Amino acid sequence: MGGDEPDDEVCRQVLRILALIGDKWSILVIGQLRDRTLRFSELHRAVTGISQRMLTLTLRQLERDGLLTRTVHPSVPPRVDYALTALGTTLLDSVAALAEWATTHRQEINSNRRRYDATRSPRAQP
Repeated sequence: MGGDEPDDEVCRQVLRILALIGDKWSILVIGQLRDRTLRFSELHRAVTGISQRMLTLTLRQLERDGLLTRTVHPSVPPRVDYALTALGTTLLDSVAALAEWATTHRQEINSNRRRYDATRSPRAQP
């Protein structure tokens, strides 16, 4: 699977990467940076519901993994821009495909959840 690395180590690495990429905040940040460079405050406004702390943590992890760049411009106050790297851009098609799948199947999934929950509610149990 991974050349010289043991399969279990490759699996652990892949799971850690998927956990990051599968995180809702990471996906939303990547989506916002799809066509443009944004400042922190612009990202914070664009990603509804994210706290400043969570946005900071998400941006740091995406930068650490090489999926986005952080450019500090020497001004007062300092201006910081975020943009996808070439590696980050390679995620866009996959993220778009997942979003399309979720949109296409959301009603069916919601219906399945309601049906499942109805059979598991305390009143439904004998």
